[in-house]
Amino acid sequence: MVRMSEESGERQAPIEAAGDATPEHASSEYPEYAERVLDVAEMIPPGRVMTYGDVAEWLEEGGPRQVGRVMALYGGAVPWWRVVRSDGVLLPGHELRALERYREEGTPLRQASRAAQGHVPKLDMRRARWDGGAGGDAAGDARPQAPEAHT
Repeated sequence: MVRMSEESGERQAPIEAAGDATPEHASSEYPEYAERVLDVAEMIPPGRVMTYGDVAEWLEEGGPRQVGRVMALYGGAVPWWRVVRSDGVLLPGHELRALERYREEGTPLRQASRAAQGHVPKLDMRRARWDGGAGGDAAGDARPQAPEAHT
């Protein structure tokens, strides 16, 4: 499956493994697990986030590291800034781009301490975390439910 980049609006194929990056090895298919992770990332409403562990728990497969790997390889095709670390620290190397998105979407942030490098705010995980319920309401369930289950 080819996804639309949230940032550019252009179609993006998945990134192949480093040794297979030649055009003749390019594929328009994502690995099955990656497809499932990206589907969850696309369900997260603007202004809300899920942790890597939340996504793995929702899928009932893998863990935070596996979700993080998928997002590192294929996340550019979805709203990557909505899948985050559990401590609310912004993705290293992408802090300013993520911060711009969070501000556009009204994602709850916590003021950075003066000791924080670059004084970059953190996500207010208590308020920003999404449980997978319809409407993007405050977190409540331990295991999120897909929005279409609430129709």
